[in-house]
Amino acid sequence: METFGRRLLLAVDAKGYGGVDVLTQRQLQEAIQRLLGEAAAVAGLQRERWSTQEAGDSVLAVLPEGASEPALVDTFMRQLDAGLRAFNHGRLPEAWLRLRAVVHFGTASPAANGFVGRAPVEIGRMLDSRVLRAALAAAPGACLAVAVSATVFNDVVREAYTTIRAQEFREVLIEEKEYAGRAWVWVPGYDVRALGLDGDGPHAGGGGGGGGGEGAGARPLSAPTTPRDTVVQSFHGTVHAEGAVFGISK
Repeated sequence: METFGRRLLLAVDAKGYGGVDVLTQRQLQEAIQRLLGEAAAVAGLQRERWSTQEAGDSVLAVLPEGASEPALVDTFMRQLDAGLRAFNHGRLPEAWLRLRAVVHFGTASPAANGFVGRAPVEIGRMLDSRVLRAALAAAPGACLAVAVSATVFNDVVREAYTTIRAQEFREVLIEEKEYAGRAWVWVPGYDVRALGLDGDGPHAGGGGGGGGGEGAGARPLSAPTTPRDTVVQSFHGTVHAEGAVFGISK
């Protein structure tokens, strides 16, 4: 009988891992494991209970039932970013550990070679998407770029269960292979809405490689805007409006 369950998922992958020497690769692998463990401990997410699928510089984790989504999106990511900055301090830029991370919630079950279900496939497509790669590349001083799925954003961030405001995320459309869906991107320390995620923005191509050309099939959406209503009122006679401000156009 197949196991069915909706679970919280985390995926991380390091930028530029294949371009460094073996010694640096070893250091980065050790740092990834240590920093994930430290962030999980601070967030109370019981790392020892995670089911993980690992491949060098990448980790896919299915968290235990009941794991806190706000803790993973907020406390965990803030601690992970702080840990990455501490690790990178004093290191040459080409030896920095910079991570892409994705949080998703959906169906996932263990299988012979990892996990099966819609959620593991979807989180993998978001992690490898051009738009998330571009976000990290366009923010040269950033150590972390985070994407959350629509489910996580709407249920956790938009409902204000995190200290990260919804306005700090940027909505994007990801189209990778057979997957198409919306995600919301956050880059700690940066205004993600000002980043060039399609290769032609103000910061596109920054951060030494990667840029908007990595991967394929992602298209950033325009940042949502707040509609502005124009109210026109006509007054006849004397108007008493102490402290009011009037705009006059011609």
